[in-house]
Amino acid sequence: MALDIKMPALSPTMEEGTLAKWLVKVGDTVASGDVMAEIETDKATMEFEAVDEGVISEILIEAGTEGVKVGAVIARLTVEGEEAAPAPAPAPAAATPAADGPAATPTAKKLAEQNGIDLAGVTGTGPKGKITKEDVEAAIAKGGSAPASTAAPVTAAPAPAPAVAPATSGERVIASPLAKRIAADKGIDLALVKGTGPNGRIVKEDVESFTPSAAAAPAAAPAPAASAPAPAAAPAPAPAIEGGAPFAEEKLSGVRKVIARRLTESKQTVPHFYLTIDIRLDPLLELRAQLNKSLEPDGVKLSVNDLLIKALARALIRVPQCNVSYHGDTLRRYSRADISVAVAAPSGLITPVITNADTKGLAAISTEMKTLAGKARDGKLMPHEYQGGTASLSNLGMFGIKQFDAVINPPQGMILAVGAGQQAPYVVNGAIEVATVLHASGSFDHRAIDGADGAQLMEAIKQLVENPMGLVV
Repeated sequence: MALDIKMPALSPTMEEGTLAKWLVKVGDTVASGDVMAEIETDKATMEFEAVDEGVISEILIEAGTEGVKVGAVIARLTVEGEEAAPAPAPAPAAATPAADGPAATPTAKKLAEQNGIDLAGVTGTGPKGKITKEDVEAAIAKGGSAPASTAAPVTAAPAPAPAVAPATSGERVIASPLAKRIAADKGIDLALVKGTGPNGRIVKEDVESFTPSAAAAPAAAPAPAASAPAPAAAPAPAPAIEGGAPFAEEKLSGVRKVIARRLTESKQTVPHFYLTIDIRLDPLLELRAQLNKSLEPDGVKLSVNDLLIKALARALIRVPQCNVSYHGDTLRRYSRADISVAVAAPSGLITPVITNADTKGLAAISTEMKTLAGKARDGKLMPHEYQGGTASLSNLGMFGIKQFDAVINPPQGMILAVGAGQQAPYVVNGAIEVATVLHASGSFDHRAIDGADGAQLMEAIKQLVENPMGLVV
């Protein structure tokens, strides 16, 4: 009896994911806690660990498969000690070999019986020399190893068919379990199918797209087959003609699909309004320099972004009307400020969350932000590290961007977009001086926040940045 391994829900909102990579193969023994696969969720690539101990008997979903629904069976695990159960079935026909023969998986035994293969002549490549299904298939491809006294192998007509593969490639046919099942249902000889998977492995798509006529053409005319790729390459320039310039097409990652869906939903369903304010940054820069000098022995170096996270959080507490989110017939008012901070990761934009940012010290915010940003770029964030947040901060100042308007991250009610501080004339105490001026723009959900409330929040942010001692008390 085998246990079904199902696609896990690695986050509360996960409905489907991409099975990015298998770290085990059929025949491998796994124990509880062993990492079996890497699964790409809507925000990060996470490791999937085994819960039970046993042997991987079948892998049903190929690596790289997208849109795998949560709860779908992706593999099967034979629990240790349960392989003995199928043994009594073949006992009437070959009781002695079953008792004294080499250890083999149930699938391997069944396949050997169907093809008249004597397991005593098969070399096992599984754990502790256990014979796997692939070992039996290899024996079949080599012509079998049945004893001379067995007449049944004469009926093993399929054996000559796989022999075609060694004649051309010198290797046995390598195919996924799902591809083999589909081929068996359709009566397709896998030796004639060209694999497009890793190392020439035949996958489901290869079998589904296979046509007997396509396989027959090279057999009938081997010489022209060499020139066949030339006409096949002809359609390639077509996209360049249609688009006007050459291009390469690539599939969207799961993360990019989620970003596209959520931001489209935000712009289509959330009525944005924008408020921009100029902030004199010099006092904050001076405080930052003093704090960094005192924190240097502790290995902490504050960034402008760290202080802006604190300023936004404190402003949200001062103006609680903006620390809200819209939920249809209800409005949620938050008693603390959790700030989602936009980070550019290789897979796309992600927003790790600094919780309790209104009460945390600047050194704690800086240290936590550096840790979360590193994990975000490595795709190692856990769901609780990027879910939630009562408002967001997006900073493009490091790229020299002067000003921009950000898209709200639903269901949050606002996001603050800040650009680079630039030297400009500024009125200070009634006189014009050269100052470092920061342009900050707030995007607000008009369903939850009124214009006057948004303006109060922007003014609170300005006051905290221009009088930054409020950030350290």
